[in-house]
This record gives sequence, C-alpha cells and structure tokens, in this order.
Amino acid sequence: MASEINMPGPVCLIENSDQQLVAKQEALDILSAIKQPVVVVAIVGLYRTGKSYLMNKLAGKQKGFSLGSTVQSHTKGIWMWYVPHPQKPGHTLVLLDTEGLQDVQKGDDQNDCWIFALAVLLSSTLIYNCIGTINQQAMDQLHYVTELADLIKAKSSPDECGIDDSANFVSFFPVFVWTLRDFSLELEVNGESITPDEYLENSLTLIKGTDKKHKNLNDSRLCIRKFFPKRKCFVFDRPAEKKYLSKLETIPEEQLSEEFVEQVREFTSYIFSTANVKTLSGGIIVNGPRLQSLVLTYVNAISSGELPCVENAVLALAQKENSAAVQRAIEYYDEQVKQQVQLPTETLQELLGLLRPIESEAIEVFMKNSFKDVDQKFQKELGNLLDARRDEVVKKNMDVSSARCSDLLQDIFGSLEEEVRQGTFSKPGGYYLYLQKKQELEKNYNQVPGKGLQAEKMLKMYFESKEDVADTLIKMDQSLTEKEKQIEEERIKAEAAEAANRELKEMQKTYQLMMEEKEKSYREHVKQLTEKMQQEQEKLKAEQQKILSLKLKEQEQLLKEGFLKESKKYQEEIEDIKRRMSSPCTIL
Repeated sequence: MASEINMPGPVCLIENSDQQLVAKQEALDILSAIKQPVVVVAIVGLYRTGKSYLMNKLAGKQKGFSLGSTVQSHTKGIWMWYVPHPQKPGHTLVLLDTEGLQDVQKGDDQNDCWIFALAVLLSSTLIYNCIGTINQQAMDQLHYVTELADLIKAKSSPDECGIDDSANFVSFFPVFVWTLRDFSLELEVNGESITPDEYLENSLTLIKGTDKKHKNLNDSRLCIRKFFPKRKCFVFDRPAEKKYLSKLETIPEEQLSEEFVEQVREFTSYIFSTANVKTLSGGIIVNGPRLQSLVLTYVNAISSGELPCVENAVLALAQKENSAAVQRAIEYYDEQVKQQVQLPTETLQELLGLLRPIESEAIEVFMKNSFKDVDQKFQKELGNLLDARRDEVVKKNMDVSSARCSDLLQDIFGSLEEEVRQGTFSKPGGYYLYLQKKQELEKNYNQVPGKGLQAEKMLKMYFESKEDVADTLIKMDQSLTEKEKQIEEERIKAEAAEAANRELKEMQKTYQLMMEEKEKSYREHVKQLTEKMQQEQEKLKAEQQKILSLKLKEQEQLLKEGFLKESKKYQEEIEDIKRRMSSPCTIL
C-alpha cells in the first residue's frame, strides 16, 4: 500500500510560477499510488505566521515543510506530504501547505485567491492560521472567503429555481479550523471564561447597521458562517522567546513553552480524531487517484481562464473511473468463465445457466466501482460487451464440441473407412454389412460422454460427407433388387431430411434461448441499477438532512441576532433543500 511507502519530505503539488498554476507530475504520480481513502488537511494564512510548523507536527516530524518557504520562489504554490494516518488504520493523511497569503513581494494577489480556493476544494479540513486575535483586521485579511462565490462553481449550469450557486457550497466545503498564534488575551467575556470556540462564534456575530460600512464589516462573517457551518478554534501562546521563533524546527520541545506544547498536542489530537475522509457528493470516498484527478481538473480550469466547477470535476472523475469499472467488470467476467465454465457443455441451457450468475457478479463489480454514470452510458457499454462475451463463449462452446466430435468420429469410424478402402463391402450383401457396422459404430459414438451440443450435427455432417460411399455400395451390391435399391435410397433421403429438420428446429430454439438470455441480462442490469440508485438517493438525502440541520441552526442564530434579511435568504435555501429531498432528482 502507498501509505507504507516512506515519503521522506514534502513535494510541490501545485507550482505557482510567474502567476501561473501548474500541477507537478512527481506529486501527481505519488497520489496515483495511494489507493487508501485520504484525509486531506490544508492550511492557509498570511506569510510568516507559522503555518508550516503546525503541518510538520501533523506529519509527526520536527522538520519537513519549510518554515521560511514563502520567500523562496521554488516553494511557491501548494506543497504536499502524506503519512499513514496515526489513528485510522487503512487511511492516509495528506497534508497540504500553501504559500503565504498577501506577500508584499508578489504585488498581485489574484493567485492568492486561487491558492485559497484550491485549498478549499481539495481539503476535508481547512486550517486558517493567523497571528494575534480575531479582530476586524483579521476579518479583512480573510477577504478570500467573500470571493469564493466568484471563484468556484458548484454546478455547471444555473439552478433551475434561481437559488444562488453558493448555497450548495456547504455540501462539499471542508471543516473550518481557525488557529490563532501568539495569542495573549484572556478568554473572558463579562468576567466569565469562554472557550476558543465560543470566542470564534462571538467574533462572527454580525454588527448592526445597514450602511455600506456595516455591510463590508459583516461580509466576511456572513461568508464564514454560510460556507463553513462546521467551525473550530484553537489559540496558541507564543512558543518561545522572540529570538528563537525563526528556528522552531531546530528547538527541542523541552525549550518551548509548556502551554504552547500542550496546545499543539490538543490541536493535533483534534485533527487526527475528527478530520474526515475527503468525500464527494453522494458519499463518494476520495483516494489518491481521485484526488489526483481533482487537482488536474481544477488547475486546468484555472489555467484556461475558467472557474473550477465541482460538478465538472466529479463528472470528469466519473468518466475516468467508470471506464475503468467497465474494464474491471469484463476482466472479472473473463476470469470467472475461465475458472468455472468447463467446455463443452451438453446443452446451451446448461452453458447459459453457468454464465448467468457470473454476468450478474460482473455487473455488481461495475456497480461497486462506478458512480454518476450519466444516462447509463458506461453501463450500456458494459451490457454490449457482456452480450458479446456471451456470444463468444457460446461460439467457443460449439467450436470445442465440434473439434472434440470430429476427433471422436475419426477415431470411431476410421476402421470402417479403412475397410471401405480395402473393398471389404464390395461384394453381394456388402451394403447391408456396411450398414450394420455403421449403425454399431454410431451407437458407440452416441454412448461416449462429453461430446457437447454439436454431437448430432457433427454426426450428420459426417454421414453427409460419406453419402457417395453408401450410394456406390448400393449400386454395386448385386444381391439387391432395383426395388430394394430404390427403397434404400429413399430411406437415406428421408433420414437426411429428418436430420435437417431437427437441425432447423435446434437453430430456432438456440435463437429463442439467446434472445431470452439477453432479456434476462437487461432485467439484471435494471435491477442492480435500481438498487444502486435507491442507495445513492438514501445517501444523498442523509447529506441533505445534514446540510438542512446546519442551515436551520444558522438561520435560528441570525434570527436571534435580529438579522431578518439574512435569515430570509437562509429560508429560501432551506425550502430549496426540502424540495429537493422530496424530489426523485438528485443535487450535486
């Protein structure tokens, strides 16, 4: 497993060079090898705020992410480091460290916006790291949150009900963790102690007023509350004396502030125990290759001047994985046929009975490995391939039977052919002698097991190939009267006609069986698709119920604070979610 491979240090995942974002192949290759579910933790914040120190702690290392990386051009962008998850066996912890925001040397902060948006899109937990307290300056510095609605699209087309696209963000946005470094205030309100979480919520309380100034003051607060209903806050004392702050990665832990060490321990414990696996809409669990696909899709969209769209990213991922799911299902089918089906079978019914459960299992393999198969495009492709595979096995079954029967006929009737060549039957009474021996050998042939369903046809074809021998022997047999010869010739013709009639009926029966089998296959596809859609609908409704609860809670808080206008917007979103929950249609 990829998590067992030692990754000695971070690598650049998305390079920010000359105001251009580029996904780096080395990191993409690393992601493609991580087959386990990934917990993705990203950190953003102003430069020189100690982001990398926290990420190194999450990696369980003293060194790794460069603590001074934001002033070195080769460390611009987003850097990645993965480690086996310390508390979730079978999972991988992927850490994303971003370049510092608002670096004065960059001049243009457009790429800062994209870096922030990518951190949001790729992570399951987003850490915002800053120095000091949560004041208006800190809110202003977090203006990237207010711009997310202009940087990210949830869906590729506008909502049919006119609901703001950003209303869907909460369904895929990460948990928001605000970390405050060098925090020196007492956590008290009106003389009573409060928790860091309560401090954060108090700081996000909206400020009364309707003018432009108050609107600007509330924008960041509203966006954080709307986009990140799951929030957490940690405060950290200054870790050491000022002269040591630039060397945190080399200072032994015992020389750091005890309060700071304990606060870092609580922070890492929280992330390890509560940070969720990265998932997509419908409960689709993200592993390394899926994260790789998301990175490429989002970065390519930004590079081409488009907004990264979650729906498009999921559909692009689905195209890739559904194609692989078809291949996996076909490989499973081929392998099981090879292991379970012994050719030739005695009847077509027997063969189809063996293939049916294998086909059902192959469809199940596809269902387990596919998602968002729009219009069942890939399932239809699988159905066509399975039909073709079934036809191939049926043909092979006939070919194997034909070959076996051909060899058997040669073995059994070879002696008769040799006697014909030697003239054993070229005498008076020879024809009936030949006919008697032929019937004895035919009986022997019919008694041999394992010939397959071509046994009668191959025997018929063999006798047809020897008709001239029988005709010659009849004509040469002087003991037969002309009348007897005529009767015998008519008997032979009648037997041939009867055999031809049986063959025609068998062909018609075969066609009917194959058509019935195709119909059974179609019904199996529909059955499994229906079951999967029901399961996905249940997952989606559970997600919607979760989102609904969060929005109701936030709406209730806005009402308590007296912000009726903002509460009304939430009510529109809540009504839309309820409508979707009662509809058979799905949302992103």
